[in-house]
Amino acid sequence: MFAVIRTGGKQYKVAKDDVISVEKLAAEPGATVELAEVLMIGEGAEIAAGAPLLTGASVSATVVEQSRAAKIIVFKKKRRHNYRRKKGHRQQQTVLRIAEIRGPGSWGHEEGVTDGA
Repeated sequence: MFAVIRTGGKQYKVAKDDVISVEKLAAEPGATVELAEVLMIGEGAEIAAGAPLLTGASVSATVVEQSRAAKIIVFKKKRRHNYRRKKGHRQQQTVLRIAEIRGPGSWGHEEGVTDGA
């Protein structure tokens, strides 16, 4: 089973136990995060797509760590004018491990997951 989620202005295709790096989220390592912006869920030939979001669908993830991405160097130069500027940037990011994918209503539950009843 897979899901397409949206967070931080980007879209990610995720499955259970995937580890992804997303834009920084306000959560401590070890905390559980609910990602409610689910665009699509699929399992085999079955696919459910939202317009734009699936209502009732969500993805649970555990925060592995808060880190920073690799450094990006920004270098500007104008030749023959003795103009050089060098700056670096490291983006803040959150590393998530996908724990569970819940479909809308009774559709597409991950195996072994109950509705709490």
